[in-house]
Amino acid sequence: MSHRVCPPWLGYWLVCPARRWWQNPTDVVGPYVHAGQMVLEPGPGMGYFTLELARLVGGTGRVIAVDIQRKMLERLRKRAANAGLLERLDMRLASSESMGIAELGRTVDFTLAFAVVHEFPDQTRFFNEVAEVSRPPMATLLLAEPKGHVKESLFASELEAACAAGFEVVGRPRIRGSHAAVLKLH
Repeated sequence: MSHRVCPPWLGYWLVCPARRWWQNPTDVVGPYVHAGQMVLEPGPGMGYFTLELARLVGGTGRVIAVDIQRKMLERLRKRAANAGLLERLDMRLASSESMGIAELGRTVDFTLAFAVVHEFPDQTRFFNEVAEVSRPPMATLLLAEPKGHVKESLFASELEAACAAGFEVVGRPRIRGSHAAVLKLH
């Protein structure tokens, strides 16, 4: 399993407006996010989904964006400021060993893990950290991995790790170019 992270230069391509033609962020996260929610987004990069998440949670919600790359968070901060959404974001620099989110307690309603779990050196730790901050019984996790980087067998092992952490697969949405699953904390 590769533990390389997406380089900052590739982040510019990932936020390209043309991407909306095949992965519209509203279509991907809209069914799961509502005003007032607390949302966790590990590995937001430059914020392709983050800005839409911030719009959806509204002024009473919050998006916690956690990344291990300072350059990605700096670019996300600029994009969020330009969009007038900066006050809805909590951006955190994490280490490769931990996201450093334990103090969130059980406050997270939705976690978006989009094209990121395969970059973590320890899948089990990732899902345990997400489970520890998720608000049961309604907490939802949308897990999506790119088919070009992640084989079906690796995605299956990620789902096993998520289930071992207390999540249950409740759906398999179709996201173009991705393996995807919706999980609930039980």
